[in-house]
Amino acid sequence: MRKKIYVLLVCCSMVLIGHAQNKHAKQSRFPSYKGLVMTGYQGWFNAKEDGANRGWNHYGNIDKERIGVEIWPEVSEYDKTYKTPFKLANGDNAYLFSSYDDSTVKLHFKWMQQYGIDGAFIQRFVANLKSKTGTNHNNKVLSAALNAAEKYKRVIAVMYDFSGMHDGDEQLVIRDFKNLVDSMKLTNRGNNQSYLYHNKKPLVALWGVGFNDNRKYNLKNVRAIIDFLQNDPVYGGCAILLGVPTQWRELAGDTESDPQLLETFKKVDIIHPWFVGRFIESRIPKMMDRISADIAWCKQEKVDYVPVVYPGFSWHNMRPESPLDQIPRNKGQFFWKQLSGAIQKGAEMIYVAMFDEVDEGTAIFKISKNPPVGAIEFVKPEVDIPSDYYLYLTGYAGKMLRKEIPFQLSIPAPKNK
Repeated sequence: MRKKIYVLLVCCSMVLIGHAQNKHAKQSRFPSYKGLVMTGYQGWFNAKEDGANRGWNHYGNIDKERIGVEIWPEVSEYDKTYKTPFKLANGDNAYLFSSYDDSTVKLHFKWMQQYGIDGAFIQRFVANLKSKTGTNHNNKVLSAALNAAEKYKRVIAVMYDFSGMHDGDEQLVIRDFKNLVDSMKLTNRGNNQSYLYHNKKPLVALWGVGFNDNRKYNLKNVRAIIDFLQNDPVYGGCAILLGVPTQWRELAGDTESDPQLLETFKKVDIIHPWFVGRFIESRIPKMMDRISADIAWCKQEKVDYVPVVYPGFSWHNMRPESPLDQIPRNKGQFFWKQLSGAIQKGAEMIYVAMFDEVDEGTAIFKISKNPPVGAIEFVKPEVDIPSDYYLYLTGYAGKMLRKEIPFQLSIPAPKNK
């Protein structure tokens, strides 16, 4: 009898110790994604002289006056900028920012606060984790974002992008998450931290599951990561947002036909289909029908759902065979029809793609009305549309989502013309 009691006490102690060892804070200032409008934050831009040793990363071969972005950012408010050989209309050199500078990240989160945008998913590409300079850059941006989120009371979460991942790299992701929790205190900065929780658990986003474009990883790799994040006694207990293709429910179009995908989708907390570039303005009603059907499936399976909205699309300078301004912004109408439509269809949370992606013309941050002139063309705000209009619309939609202001289908007029 005494031996049985001893064994029982040991087992109970092990359970209690295992629970006590979990490294995540019990709660957050932001307990749920519901009611929030979040943006994706690439943070992947470098200048040649910023100290990251990555050259003009994600801007193109600027030294040879080649550019890979569609939008020129408005840089007048940045503490640090870097001269390029491109010329403005008045003959001055044009300048760009680097995401590697803490001051850049701080300014972006300040804008989020000023315009009422709730926060950001910081993108973390698995391909970058395979190089020292890539990991160093990602860590520096994430550290700055964590500090800025706390300063400006914005919400923050990590999104692992599986682009560039290979079979076996699931262990790389697992090791990286452990390191973020241990070295940066990603999810254990106290119970009033800014890290996003959902269903009372820290939310981790995994993007790129089920696409049929010949990726080098498989569902087994993804499931290993999900299992770790959900069930590891020390680093687990996380909620999962899964980034999936547009036609995920039907296992058609851009989606693999593997029926095991749907079983995996049922085991996560939030489904997040990718819509960027998938439709033009005239097709928005069809996309709203898709969102309605997506929400119905998720409600049936007791999974939450977040749609993607975006302001426009272009990658002419990256892919010259494609037209400039491929999916026009139409003075914000394209963006607002998605925002208001998703709310009307019952979306409880929204993901805006993206805060800073000038590469594909989806950035919502301040964009220049006077980009460089010459042979290269850039998408710029239309006449009477201020450079900060998309920040304003995003914040306005957040208030509408939370019913702080009345719902409206018509687009809000710009504050400053």
